[in-house]
Amino acid sequence: QVQLVESGGGLVQAGGSLRLSCAASGRTFSAYTMGWFRQAPGKEREFVASIGWSGKYYGDSMRGRSTISRDNVKNTVYLQMNGLKPEDTAVYYCAATTNQPGVRSRDYIYWGQGTQVTVSS
Repeated sequence: QVQLVESGGGLVQAGGSLRLSCAASGRTFSAYTMGWFRQAPGKEREFVASIGWSGKYYGDSMRGRSTISRDNVKNTVYLQMNGLKPEDTAVYYCAATTNQPGVRSRDYIYWGQGTQVTVSS
């Protein structure tokens, strides 16, 4: 069982930056592929980024503007987002899976509650 808690969301102006964090419980954090997804109102959940032993992967929406990283000592995964746009407004979810490369939401077993990111124009 893995519990995930996201933090770092908030309100930011267009062009600004945010760093999201996701703290995971459990002693086998390093064995999991960790992913970030987002969901805007009325839209499907969208892949943002994932990180696992096979590497890092990014979705089209934030490629070049985001960086995923992890600290296996702190059991935490991060998503650094730069150059934010109003269309990046969404609830951002952290997720964990044993699958690779973890670019599909249906591959994930554990999910956090999400953190709201709002980008004003």
